[in-house]
Amino acid sequence: MARSTSFPVRWRSPLRGPWFTSALGVVLLAGITVLFVTGLLSYAAYNPDLSPVNDKTPDKGLLGFYLFSWPTGPYWLYRLTQGVHVTLGITLVPVLLAKLWSVVPRLFQLPPARSVAHALERISLLLLVGGALFEFTTGVLNVQLDYVFPGSFYPLHFYGAWVFFAAFVAHAVLKVPAALRNLRGLREDEGLPRERAGQLRAPHPDPPTVSRRGALWLVGGGALLLFGTSAGRSFDGPLRRTAVLTPHGGADPGSGPGGFQINKTAAYVGVTARETSGEAWRLVVTGRTGIVRLSRAELLALDLHSSALPIACVEGWSTSDQWWRGVRLRDVAQLVGYDADTAPDVLVESLQSHGAFRRAALRTNQVRDARSLLALEVNGEPLTLDHGYPARVIVPGAPGVLNTKWVARMTFGEL
Repeated sequence: MARSTSFPVRWRSPLRGPWFTSALGVVLLAGITVLFVTGLLSYAAYNPDLSPVNDKTPDKGLLGFYLFSWPTGPYWLYRLTQGVHVTLGITLVPVLLAKLWSVVPRLFQLPPARSVAHALERISLLLLVGGALFEFTTGVLNVQLDYVFPGSFYPLHFYGAWVFFAAFVAHAVLKVPAALRNLRGLREDEGLPRERAGQLRAPHPDPPTVSRRGALWLVGGGALLLFGTSAGRSFDGPLRRTAVLTPHGGADPGSGPGGFQINKTAAYVGVTARETSGEAWRLVVTGRTGIVRLSRAELLALDLHSSALPIACVEGWSTSDQWWRGVRLRDVAQLVGYDADTAPDVLVESLQSHGAFRRAALRTNQVRDARSLLALEVNGEPLTLDHGYPARVIVPGAPGVLNTKWVARMTFGEL
């Protein structure tokens, strides 16, 4: 079909063209690859092989081939990988939207399918575009704690990522060589064959008001603006207050020993001061030799140790290192028949009455790490109720949701 009839006449921007689309595509090629890898690392950090406790994604089958025991060192590992994942995802939003805008006329070209191969290409584009919009939208909503989508975020984002990335890889294999040719030694679209340039360039464009390089600067400026208003949640001091687009990043957590970020308050999850009082609360520890019940006073009478560790959450925010003091998890395991070298996995249960992680499991390497604590104090003072009083778990390198607050029961052994 002739160029003038195959390109929808209502799309007349002079900015569209192979050079502009290729420049955006190369940025997304690198950025989305990093997003996919860091996303898989985040999923591995949740110990999804400890099913059905931590695993919120059933029937993953072959998609779980890469899973491994998440390490406890370096202790800031999850803070780094998830901070990169979320911050980069937000930063790439203007680039993604500009890329979709630059190629949207192709979605409306006629005829819709000129051959079987062309029809398959159009279907793959729908998976690519739909997958990109789905992944970025659910990711941003998760960061904003706005769960308007049906079902659990974990399986939706996980399966969506595989569908999107498969389409992305297929598209990259087909298009990257052409994209590099478009960029190499070309200024705008000069030197491109007419039929190749015409796939993206309007046949009768409106007069230009800005150059394509100017448009790229505009997209880059938008990305930098999003970066500058979200990255600060991973840092401390004045930079944290610049994170105005994220719920936890820029919020003022107050001052004092408990003056650091909180994901969910005690009131939000239904934990009351009455059930955490000294008269009511007992930690129930179960293991090889039976059951032990301990009051907070009895825990404080055990050997206490300190660790300087941050909290890092899947939403991408993190705290600075806080000084935690409590009983080592491997020492808790000793109370029910294990020594430091044989301490097994542990199931930790919280007092909270609702939420996805009322129960969380920790792997053997996490339990045996000398820095892993059942924390009773933070920064020299007893835990506040919102920070998990009377006792909470803190483990180096673990996602925040696995650092269970308001611990009620710990069960050591095969899960």
